[in-house]
Amino acid sequence: MPGATLSPWTMSYFAAACLFLVTGQGVMVAGYGYPFAAVGAPATLALVHVIAIGWLGLLMTGALMQFVPVLVAAPLRGGRLALPALVLLIPGLLLLVGGFASLGGAEGVSPAMLPAGALLLVTGFGLVIFMLAATLFTVRPMPLPARFVAVGLGALIAAILVGGAFTLVLSGTVTNPAAIALLLEGVPLHATLGLAGWLTFTAIGVSYRLLPMFMLAPEEARAASRAVWWTGAAALALVAAGVASIAADSRAVRWLVSVAAFLAVFATVLYSADVLRLFRERRRKIVELNIRASYAAFAALFASVVMFALPATRAAAGEGAAALVYLFVFGWLTGLGLAQLYKIVPFLTWLQCYGPVLGRTAVPRVQDLVEERRASLWFYIYYFAVGSATLSLFAESPAAFRIATLAQLCATVGLIVELVRARLLSSVAAPLRLPAGAPSPHLFLPISRPQE
Repeated sequence: MPGATLSPWTMSYFAAACLFLVTGQGVMVAGYGYPFAAVGAPATLALVHVIAIGWLGLLMTGALMQFVPVLVAAPLRGGRLALPALVLLIPGLLLLVGGFASLGGAEGVSPAMLPAGALLLVTGFGLVIFMLAATLFTVRPMPLPARFVAVGLGALIAAILVGGAFTLVLSGTVTNPAAIALLLEGVPLHATLGLAGWLTFTAIGVSYRLLPMFMLAPEEARAASRAVWWTGAAALALVAAGVASIAADSRAVRWLVSVAAFLAVFATVLYSADVLRLFRERRRKIVELNIRASYAAFAALFASVVMFALPATRAAAGEGAAALVYLFVFGWLTGLGLAQLYKIVPFLTWLQCYGPVLGRTAVPRVQDLVEERRASLWFYIYYFAVGSATLSLFAESPAAFRIATLAQLCATVGLIVELVRARLLSSVAAPLRLPAGAPSPHLFLPISRPQE
């Protein structure tokens, strides 16, 4: 893996992300947020940001600190900023959630927490963007997967700036008519920039590097892959233009969004075909669980985007197409995230523990750190629960949704336990667990001095 170096704070990001995921699913089981409240209710907004920033944002950031150097075969620049960024992002999110709670009438919190939290989040993500962008732009020409990440970072910048403007209006700090119009009409565009731009477009780019590596498939960029980048980047540019048109009191936003939706569907179809091609051309006939568990995530991406483009299914999906958004967030983004964590965590643990003694003593394989049969059961339960929760939203059955999310939470906890066991080397045979000279891994703190 050329350019691969260990990012010491990646596990800390992963641990925080998993904690927020469990918290978010737990409050859904408790009846907090949609469908027990309106899509625009403060409770729903708090829940959405716990998942989008706390789980998916921290997960993606931790993964990129490890894999952007792989994409460009260069060390991570400004690695010292990883810890300050994490220290800013977590309290920033907590302040944001507190501000939303205040809008819902909670005592002991204030709407002023919204812009304060946004300031910390903008600063924290600013440090992340600086690290990753400085690393990406060390290489010319930039490889195709890295170009996906670069566009994703641009979408992140737009999303956090728009979100920051929202907090100023919601807290009463700003009463500018353009800012108020942006809040009233731009929330879907803000969500699109975050979920489809920053998270999905970046995940697609990284997958173009990781899937061939894990499946031993051809890695060369093809015309279809480049078309995915061009059409996806154009769609995101139109969404950003839509945000600007709202602020400028223009009526162009509707056709901008319509063209962006068409391009997004086209890019999704091309990407799905690319994934199938990689699977057919793989040289590793029996793939590991992280790849098998990703199949359902790819299916959820295709299904949610295509159904969102169809007026009938979008209307049937409930307020704000909530059922399709749920499938997109938990079937595609969360499913893919959990599947790849199941590979990334054991692999990084193996490098940390056995890399220093490799060639000098017998060491276990990466596969020896996990128990695939048990984990595969959790993945089956997880995806079945996501499908059931999605159907319950279509059926407008909150009781069925709560049961499905409880099963989803149980499966998530089961998978996290598997990751903890991998970190603790619990599945490794005692004679090979910690040979002389092999450092014992910490659960989520670095075991070496952070790299520059």
